[in-house]
Amino acid sequence: MASGAGKSAAFALLVLNVILYFIVIAVAAWAVNHGIERSHETASVLSLPARIFPIYYPFGNMATGFVVFFSLIAGVVGFSTSITGINNVIQWNVPNLHAAATSSLISWMLTMLAMGFACKEIDIGWTESNLRTLETILILVSGTQMFCTAAIYIGIDDAVARDRTYL
Repeated sequence: MASGAGKSAAFALLVLNVILYFIVIAVAAWAVNHGIERSHETASVLSLPARIFPIYYPFGNMATGFVVFFSLIAGVVGFSTSITGINNVIQWNVPNLHAAATSSLISWMLTMLAMGFACKEIDIGWTESNLRTLETILILVSGTQMFCTAAIYIGIDDAVARDRTYL
């Protein structure tokens, strides 16, 4: 892959990921807020094991809490690493590409963890449309983050090869 094509592909995927991670943050933050507001009135009638978890979700199923928390963490980490990754990709030198690749890999792993819980939530059964939106966006962003990570790693190979020709 030529360095110009790798740079433009990584840049476009990072911009797309910023938008997708922002949507993940917005929907997951709404779900946390909704769960906190409704937990006092609905969790008081639950049996003891369900009352241990501080936020009871009156919507979704038993995997909803895991999906919401891990997607919120993955969204915040992915959003921040995509913003810094844009700066690193614009500079397109070996140290910045290594930093972008490492942070991209970490955010991809967290996104895959959240996507795994989202797949489990889909497998269990019925969820609301907002949770289906979160699940769909998590699946999309895990794919785009994987391609972005691959584009950055290919860009590292190109940058290292380019630097070797100058030496």
